[in-house]
Amino acid sequence: MSVQKLLRAASSLRDDADVFGGELTSSGTVDCVYNPLAYAWEVHKRYIEISGDKGARTVMMGMNPGPHGMGQMGIPFAATSMVRDLLGISGIDVNQPSVIHPKRPVIGLDYPREEVSGTRIWGLLSETYGGVDEIFGKVFLVNHCPLMLLDGERGSNITPDKIYGDAAKGLLRRCDEHLVEVVEILDADVVIGIGKFAEKRARDALDGNEVEVRGCWHPSPASPLANRNGGADWRKNVRAVLP
Repeated sequence: MSVQKLLRAASSLRDDADVFGGELTSSGTVDCVYNPLAYAWEVHKRYIEISGDKGARTVMMGMNPGPHGMGQMGIPFAATSMVRDLLGISGIDVNQPSVIHPKRPVIGLDYPREEVSGTRIWGLLSETYGGVDEIFGKVFLVNHCPLMLLDGERGSNITPDKIYGDAAKGLLRRCDEHLVEVVEILDADVVIGIGKFAEKRARDALDGNEVEVRGCWHPSPASPLANRNGGADWRKNVRAVLP
């Protein structure tokens, strides 16, 4: 039952995000928008099918897709080896964005570069809980915003905290609504924001709700906190908020 509800919620967010993405580009806020919930829907669907009915009561929420992870594969914090070997997802074709930035090709599940944030998050969850059934019996991973935002000739990755205007505000409000939907579908009692932006959006979206919001450091290799002591401090920080 929860899988079908999660799929409906994700497909609705997918369609609404497409509209907001068009407004972001037409207004000049960003040059190009990718919606992996659209072109990588079959992979995302498979992810929800294996993760959405295992009984998790904790939602871990990231910010938005990156070019080497969900932007390729449609799975939050995707990393090529983790998607294939841990999640067991392979052999599913990924389509192409409606507009392709020349510096940001989409290859799909065979993307040759590992996403460090993804290997860190999924690696830690595997170390802590074991296989996919054990992981998804404890946590469900989702991104707040499903869109990858690109700007300039190099296709610079623009995070949602750096966009502005009515379309941006509308997009983020819609993403807040989706988080609330996910929490209600799973009957979650804890949301962990991965990074400060995700934590703040969760607190704002769930204000007045009885859900406990926690935060942890983002695993990005660009973050000094994530790299400190060879990553040991980051792992300790995340483990402290895991169920």
